[in-house]
Amino acid sequence: MDTESLRLFVKVAEILNISAAGRLLGLAPAIASTRLAKLEKQLGVDLVHRSTRKVALSTEGERFLPFAKEILLQQDAALAAIGRDTGEVRGVLRFAAPSTFAQLYVAPILPEFLERYPLVELELKLSDRQLNLIESGIDLALRNSAIQDSDLRARKLADDKRILCASPGYLQKYGMPKHPADLNTHQMIVFKEGQGRKLVASNQSLTCRFPPLNSKARVICDDGTSMKVATLAGAGISMNAYWSIHQELKDGTLQRVLPNYEIEDQSAIWLVYPKANALSAKVRVFIDFLVEKIGDLPVWQAK
Repeated sequence: MDTESLRLFVKVAEILNISAAGRLLGLAPAIASTRLAKLEKQLGVDLVHRSTRKVALSTEGERFLPFAKEILLQQDAALAAIGRDTGEVRGVLRFAAPSTFAQLYVAPILPEFLERYPLVELELKLSDRQLNLIESGIDLALRNSAIQDSDLRARKLADDKRILCASPGYLQKYGMPKHPADLNTHQMIVFKEGQGRKLVASNQSLTCRFPPLNSKARVICDDGTSMKVATLAGAGISMNAYWSIHQELKDGTLQRVLPNYEIEDQSAIWLVYPKANALSAKVRVFIDFLVEKIGDLPVWQAK
């Protein structure tokens, strides 16, 4: 199978334009179209749907795309093994992350990464909804839970401590809970489809649950930033990652609730990527960069 035709197909899948993809690879539009058609004939399927207005991946094209990328990745790794790589890190890197974390910690350090690797282009997909990496063509994702998918690999970036908090205004109006059972009479702000977490007393062997089974969520969010803003505004008590609210705790705009109880869930922040025999250079350098800038002693834990 012609790997240059595969490279063209992957580029077409990225920008959904055959002529533009061909130009990026040094091919005339007619040659690019012919080469892609030849690949489709060889495979016996239409990889893309063509119209006068746009190009879209076919179902077969979507299924074939991750395998095409893997073939190219293996070729690049093989050339590097015999000293025939160019030494340049290049390509489009698709990175998915929760929007709140990306805004606070990833976006501010991007200029330095782009300066180090001028031939890398970043495509950020920022959402608290977890995407299927392989189906969505994601190269690397940041997640706050250990991977369950056997097709993925992960590298730990940092710990992810969770605490309960509320605004001073809310606590003045409704009172400070003294015991987890008191949460039943309070307004809860919870994350949509979030799992219940264990609350463990620091001075005794007592385990409770957040949110309590008998409590009623007054606000349900699917966005971490909105949940924090609602908590700051006094809408109720919420559970947040320490990295998200450490500054608000420091300046007093949020207060910790039930400080004698720890949330027991062993949470951590992970960098997750599709399993492959060889990790592409663009993914490897971005992982190393994030570990360098965020890992070890994260800024939210610095004294």
